[in-house]
Amino acid sequence: MVGPRSFEGRKSSFDAVADARTRLLVLGSLPGEVSLAQGQYYAHPQNQFWRLIGAVIGRELAALPYDERLQALLAAGVGLWDVVRSARRAGSLDTAIRDHEANALPDLCAALPDLRAVAFNGGKASALGRRVLTEGPTLITLPSSSPAHTLAYAQKLAQWGALRGYLN
Repeated sequence: MVGPRSFEGRKSSFDAVADARTRLLVLGSLPGEVSLAQGQYYAHPQNQFWRLIGAVIGRELAALPYDERLQALLAAGVGLWDVVRSARRAGSLDTAIRDHEANALPDLCAALPDLRAVAFNGGKASALGRRVLTEGPTLITLPSSSPAHTLAYAQKLAQWGALRGYLN
């Protein structure tokens, strides 16, 4: 896993985590401050991503070392990336994203032969991602796993659970 790219004083996404087995691609918007500092997707301890996606694949992920989490996702057919390649943003909130540049989502999707669906982790990821992914796999908007999105975990899980159908 390569850390974030940094150029022109902008915050930048990590490299995509995906391979030929990827059937479901989960896209966030842009890593938050804690994730950028640690060089890991969804590193904030209150972010519910690892619990939610672990429930989808039927495996406890949060307690695993980071590299093992990524390997477990890939083995289950799940890939990760972000919609935003780089942007200006004070803090971690998606609402603060300004002057963004998109990642090459169509290129990645075209390179994944078994891709069935793209799931956007939150409304901002969905709004920006749907601008560049105009054709291809099924597109799904999920409630954000961020602690800033105050929907109860059980309600988030009910919606995230629908992803299981794209992995079987």
